[in-house]
This record gives sequence, C-alpha cells and structure tokens, in this order.
Amino acid sequence: MKEIIPLDYKIIVDLIPEKSSVLDLGCGNGELLRLLNRKKKVKGQGIEIDAQAVYKCVEKGINVLHGDIDTGLSEYRDNAFDYVIMNQSLQQVIHLEKVLQDALRVGKSVVVGLPNFTYYKSRLQLFFLGRTPVTPALPYKWYQTPNLHFLSIFDFSDYCRQKNVRVSQTVYLNPKHRVFLFPNLFANIGIFLISK
Repeated sequence: MKEIIPLDYKIIVDLIPEKSSVLDLGCGNGELLRLLNRKKKVKGQGIEIDAQAVYKCVEKGINVLHGDIDTGLSEYRDNAFDYVIMNQSLQQVIHLEKVLQDALRVGKSVVVGLPNFTYYKSRLQLFFLGRTPVTPALPYKWYQTPNLHFLSIFDFSDYCRQKNVRVSQTVYLNPKHRVFLFPNLFANIGIFLISK
C-alpha cells in the first residue's frame, strides 16, 4: 500500500537538508518528524502539549517532550538547531510574537506553515453561508478550533517585513498542488522559510 504524504509535509521535507538538527514545535503525532527522520536522517526533537499525541510520538520512536511552547524555549541555547518547524502551530499559540522570537533565536532557520484564512473557499463560505469557514486547512467547527490568530498569507508576509524577519523562501499550496498566482486568494496553506 502506497504511503500518502500530505503536500505540506513533502514541501517541508524538501526544504530541510539531510542530517540537519530539527526542533518541531507543536509536533502533533510526530508524523512529520518521522518522515524527516526516514527521508533526511535528521536529528529531530518535538515539543507537544497534547498528552495523547506525545504517546503516539513515543510509539513511533520520536524524541518528544511534553510541553507548552507558549511558556518559552529558555532551556535551549541560541542556534541550538539548524531548523525549527512550526507547521500549523503558530496560529494556535497565545503569545505569537514571543514564540516566534524564541523559534528564530533557537533555530538558524524557521519553517512556518500556516492556514490562509483568506482562501477563496473560506471567503465564499463566509459570504454566502454566513458561517465560519471549514476547509481542508481549517477543518474545525468554530467551537472546536484550536486557532487563536486568524491570519492570511499577506498578513504574515507584512508581519515579517515590519519585524525585519528575513523570508528566504515561500511556497503556497491548495489541497492538490502548488499555487503560483494570487496565493492570498487561491492558496489554503502558506509555507515560509524565515530567519533573523
């Protein structure tokens, strides 16, 4: 049976060089780290707040710590990792700026994958149905969502520009393929490779 790998995972694996050290903040069940270990032989570690997800990581042999990234990464030295990954976790933290500053301090580069709240299907659901959108990148009902910050691809790009965060690569995705034109409208996920 052929393994189905989410498109955002494929892109992130392509961004990380072989044998890099990686810290995955909000690593979930560890699937991305497992894939990076298998395909790129990374030295990986995850941090996850959900105890059930931590158990799944341990079952897969993933090095994971049970913790809250919102409380900071003070136990890690500057540039402790080649890459810090925040895939689908940045919009879920309470102290977004503090967490992002810590990630940029701890990692030489940071990969941020975020849902685009202005994806055209989200806009249509909001406009025509008058309801909080549910899409592949935003699969939660309004009362179940872990998302605290509702941002677009343009919002994050502007934030990086205002805070002098270097964006070295961007990849925009819809559920089936990469998006090259009008990503703020046609992409449901944005992936940014950033650094100080």
